Amino acid sequence: MKSFVAKDPGADRAWLLVDVADKPLGRVAVKIADALRGKNKPTYTPHVDTGDFVVVINAEKVKLTGNKDEKKIYHRYSGWRSGLKETKASVMRERHPDRMIRLAVRGMLPRNTLSRNTARRLKVYAGAEHPHEAQNPQLVEWDLSTTSTKLQE
Repeated sequence: MKSFVAKDPGADRAWLLVDVADKPLGRVAVKIADALRGKNKPTYTPHVDTGDFVVVINAEKVKLTGNKDEKKIYHRYSGWRSGLKETKASVMRERHPDRMIRLAVRGMLPRNTLSRNTARRLKVYAGAEHPHEAQNPQLVEWDLSTTSTKLQE
């Protein structure tokens, strides 16, 4: 019996299109992180990058449950004294709605070189338009109550 070792697909990666309008941020970020890493494929190997490109649209309409619009605070630090900046989620949604999704997905990826390369395949757009029509991305509808994935054709 031989062991199967996955290879980097290179240019043969699939392009997935995810519409996050009115979907909970955390639940959709888990699914996006799994698709970027390739965990939704039977050929998943932790040390090989087998994931797909993910295009996220309508980032400004993502849903935050509870009181998180006013209570959730994003931090960033410049490295200088008194360089800690705090931003509420409601302000972040107005100014940088793509950054909310990007930060949520980055937090769900492991901290290593492989995931830094993986995060580059995430494309997030605030509105419904995106410049990746030439790649013919497949629209993905996720049932966020379970872990199953269903591709829409």
